[in-house]
Amino acid sequence: MLSFTADDLVESMNSKVKPKDIESELTMVLTNKKGRVKTSKLKTVSSKNSEKQIIWFLEPRKDRGIALLKVEHQDKSDEMRMWLPAFKKIRRITSNKKAGSFMGSDLSYEDLYTREIQDYKYSMRESEEVDGMACHVLVSVPNKELLSEYSKHLSWIDKNSLLPVKEESYDKDDKLLKKKEVKYAKIGKYSLIKEIYVENVQKKHSTLLKFDNFKVDRSVEDGFFNESKLKRIPK
Repeated sequence: MLSFTADDLVESMNSKVKPKDIESELTMVLTNKKGRVKTSKLKTVSSKNSEKQIIWFLEPRKDRGIALLKVEHQDKSDEMRMWLPAFKKIRRITSNKKAGSFMGSDLSYEDLYTREIQDYKYSMRESEEVDGMACHVLVSVPNKELLSEYSKHLSWIDKNSLLPVKEESYDKDDKLLKKKEVKYAKIGKYSLIKEIYVENVQKKHSTLLKFDNFKVDRSVEDGFFNESKLKRIPK
């Protein structure tokens, strides 16, 4: 019997059934090294495995209306734009700003992009257990052309579900930068992320994302993801 390789694992994960589109509400809790907390409420709509996505801020009031549009392309550069209603201005997030923080969180703009299989080289380490789950340990090293802020990611993949449950991301000096834990909800035939906890170990800052009120497969058209929708919070 042929051995199960890292590339086999990635292909198996990528082939899992996914919704055509997802709408959900989101609570984002930021905690700094002094223990101060900021809570935001958001709404998001995405399609094609998050290749197209809009995120709107609902609360706090001072952030209401701020929105992010992301459109990933196969044949040209990806697009990311942020609507800033206070300035009545749309700001483009260019590739040299991908390492910047998304609204003060521990997610960079790069973290919001889908990881394309061909952009990484993969290997596997010895299996480990996480919270009672037997896990593959996948090493993902970005190609130089990607211009990533990371030198590598270590991902713990549950062997039963083939879902990532834990991850460590390392900076360009190969020092641990971020830790991530992920939990899932079963919605129909899909396993959707219901909670992500991200800790920046270097800044001693954390972000907790909680998703709820999921709506899936609502036939959201590609034309929905444009600047006019970016400026209007859906009801």
